[in-house]
Amino acid sequence: QVQLVESGGGLVQAGGSLRLSCAASGRTFSSQAMGWFRQAPGKEREFVATISWTGPGTAYAESVKDRFTISRDNAKNTLYLQLNSLKPEDTAVYYCAAAQRYSWTTVAQEYDYWGQGTQVTVSS
Repeated sequence: QVQLVESGGGLVQAGGSLRLSCAASGRTFSSQAMGWFRQAPGKEREFVATISWTGPGTAYAESVKDRFTISRDNAKNTLYLQLNSLKPEDTAVYYCAAAQRYSWTTVAQEYDYWGQGTQVTVSS
């Protein structure tokens, strides 16, 4: 079992930045691929970014590429998402997730554990 707790969300103006964190506990964090997803009001949950358990393997949604950066610190059991150049359309609840696999995946159904989410609101 893996417990995931997100933090770092908040209200920011368009063009601003936030750094989300996801603290993991329970089963070994470093052997799992991790990802960030988001869900805006009235919309489906969508993939944002993912990272393999080790090495440089990452992938991003086209809508956030070159603005968001996913990273992880396995020694601290923590996943991060740096959000830069934020836009009002980035407003959503952001969720971190863990998958029992080594390589990254963009498919929500392949993730086994989910956090409760952290709200990001971007004002225009």
